Amino acid sequence: MLAREVVPLPQHIYPADPWRIVESRFTARHEGRAETIFSLSNGFLGIRGTFEEGRPSLSPATLVNAFHETWPIEYAEEAYGLARTGQTIVNVPDATVIALYVDDEPLFLPVARMREYERVLDMRTGLLSRELHWSTPAGKHVCVRSQRMVSLEHRHLAVMTYEVTVLNHAAPITLVSKVVNRQDATPEDEVAHRPTDPRLARSFSQRVLNGRLVEAEDGRIMLGYRTTNSRMTLGMGVEHVVETEADVDIQVSAEQDLSRFVLTGLAQPDQPIRLVKYVTYQRSRSQPPRELVDRCRRTLDRAVGDGVDTLLAAQRENLDRFWDRADVRVSGGDDPERTQQAIRWNLFQLAQATWRAEGEGVPAKGLTGQAYDGHFFWDTEIFVLPFLAYTQPRIARNLLRFRHSMLDKARQRARELSQRGALYPWRTINGEEASAYYQAGTAQYHIDADIAYAIRKYVDVRDDPGFLVEVGAEILVETARLWEDLGFYGDDGEFHIHGVTGPDEYTTVVNDNTFTNLMARLNLNYAASAVRRLEAERPADYRALVHDVGLEPGEVESWERAAAAMHVPYDEERGVHPQDDGFLDREPWDLEQTPRSRFPLLLHYHPLVIYRHQVLKQADVVQAMFLLGNEFTLEHKRRNFYYYDPRTTGDSSLSAGVQSMLAAEIGDEEKALEYFTYANLMDLGDVAGNVSDGVHVACTGAVWQALVFGFGGVRDFDGHLHIDPRLPRAWEALEFPIRFQDRQLRVSLRHDTERYLLEEGEPLKVRIRGEDCELRAGEPRALNFELRTSTS
Repeated sequence: MLAREVVPLPQHIYPADPWRIVESRFTARHEGRAETIFSLSNGFLGIRGTFEEGRPSLSPATLVNAFHETWPIEYAEEAYGLARTGQTIVNVPDATVIALYVDDEPLFLPVARMREYERVLDMRTGLLSRELHWSTPAGKHVCVRSQRMVSLEHRHLAVMTYEVTVLNHAAPITLVSKVVNRQDATPEDEVAHRPTDPRLARSFSQRVLNGRLVEAEDGRIMLGYRTTNSRMTLGMGVEHVVETEADVDIQVSAEQDLSRFVLTGLAQPDQPIRLVKYVTYQRSRSQPPRELVDRCRRTLDRAVGDGVDTLLAAQRENLDRFWDRADVRVSGGDDPERTQQAIRWNLFQLAQATWRAEGEGVPAKGLTGQAYDGHFFWDTEIFVLPFLAYTQPRIARNLLRFRHSMLDKARQRARELSQRGALYPWRTINGEEASAYYQAGTAQYHIDADIAYAIRKYVDVRDDPGFLVEVGAEILVETARLWEDLGFYGDDGEFHIHGVTGPDEYTTVVNDNTFTNLMARLNLNYAASAVRRLEAERPADYRALVHDVGLEPGEVESWERAAAAMHVPYDEERGVHPQDDGFLDREPWDLEQTPRSRFPLLLHYHPLVIYRHQVLKQADVVQAMFLLGNEFTLEHKRRNFYYYDPRTTGDSSLSAGVQSMLAAEIGDEEKALEYFTYANLMDLGDVAGNVSDGVHVACTGAVWQALVFGFGGVRDFDGHLHIDPRLPRAWEALEFPIRFQDRQLRVSLRHDTERYLLEEGEPLKVRIRGEDCELRAGEPRALNFELRTSTS
């Protein structure tokens, strides 16, 4: 992979801290990056890390998962079956703004005289806090403390506090708390457009949020909206609670685009004025705004009744549970504190993206930005769900149930493309295909197999065959039907799949993409085994499945025949698996001679220029070797890795973590650590140059995988756990927990000792370094020998 530039946050402003991201002085230079880094979310509601005063800000956004607007996709030249309806997540009204005036002078951070300043994201408490000391032009010294939390306990709720204390002289102060509709703040004459960077979100010229209910009473503001095209509804409520001994006056006004709560008073020295702001959102595809506003009202009543301290304690309890099962500790290396800080920040993003995702998916940017329009991709199943299966299997189950909720639309999409079964959309919010570029969108049929892989991963790791009965088998049947219908038997007697795109989007619409064929084979085999398992173990459920999906005699056998005959490209002369049947015939792209300013290639070269070369946006065959590691020999892994590595640009953030895992497995410690560093610092180090657009959530999942699957050597094959560590020589220790089949296991690796502790559950059979052993609860197993390093 091409060497990437890491732009670390300057340590004199952002010091290393194992549990916190600390900004020790105000700077506007890194504000775009900081808005992403300091974002808060719970999987349903997300708020970017903007300043409470509302400015400066680059891309302020408050996002509710799956709340979106639709728009017609227009093509210069039409064709049958193209995606018709675009979907873009909506920037819902922003309730974070609290403007401060002292002596009628506004607190404007870029020009304010600040004697002290610190902003902190604490990953143990889930709080974003800030404290600053401001000297006004009139010589008043003012201490401002603020806190912000998106609740992990109550998924519709966010809470903010803003406390002002004058320190030396009495002064009149004004606090203006706002609710701002930023979505419709663009000028009416601005033309809607798709940005030249296809990764960014669409803008709208017409109004998106139409006010249907506006109420204001005392300190409470209630608002209801309906979107113009998608007809989705939104309710929100804001409650203001003032805590002070000062005499204050309050005025409230509410409109659909701008609502205000204005507090004025005379602040005495050392007499705090504290404003608590409770905010709640509800969204629906069918319920009227009034119903949603009523729900918001009840949420506010409960939140205010509980109070801030109770909500903060619940936040800490949720994160204690998360870290108990997810924390990965690394000792040693060049910069151990900053490495550990980045690891925990990445893991924290996984918690924020998934903890309360219930009935919706995980957008590519989580809820930290509008890039990729808030769409769900394969990122969830391949990069996020394995982490959840091993740490929070309940959430993994919820995400797979969400995919099942889209099955009817996937069936419809398959019919549109003249196929049997179901074809899931490459990118979507509402279940309909939203990719207007079919070559790198709809043609990625492997999304079906990715979902099947995730089902198998979850069922095996949690040992939950009941999930197959509930929804899993139905998905497996319909996706297997798609593959059996899509492929064909060639004159060579092998089963071929033509006209598809694999994970590498720099090579599109090809025949026999190796990744796709291998994953389709997995899908066909697993569907067949799941149906046979139900027939043998749960005959009543099997009969219900046969009825529900219209399973025909001989269908299961047809899947098994196709899987057995699946063509897997292999070049005997080079000893590698071609990415597709024509890949090796293309001219190699000279990455070393390509100026750094020309990356990513997709923004600087016509697609045809890219497509005719051997050049990869991201791992493809290498990705397959990780997902299906037991289907490749170690020698094949080495040959394939070293063939594709110099041809991979890393223009996708999904690539580095996968390459790190494979490099660790084949014993290339240098590359394993290099790629791990890229993945670990993808956002904190702005490796991709676009962290201001939001967190690369799939990459955060790949960081965990690189640590646990790569250096920790954890694998599961057919429901059996294998551990074969690859601890880098540069590290002193690696420790991590995993949950496998309702048993909690903790692994501690050092160069002279390995320790495996089963904390709870029935005895667990594990294959450690090629030897079978049985772990029993409370009886740690220690192996005292020098760990195998990457060179041994």
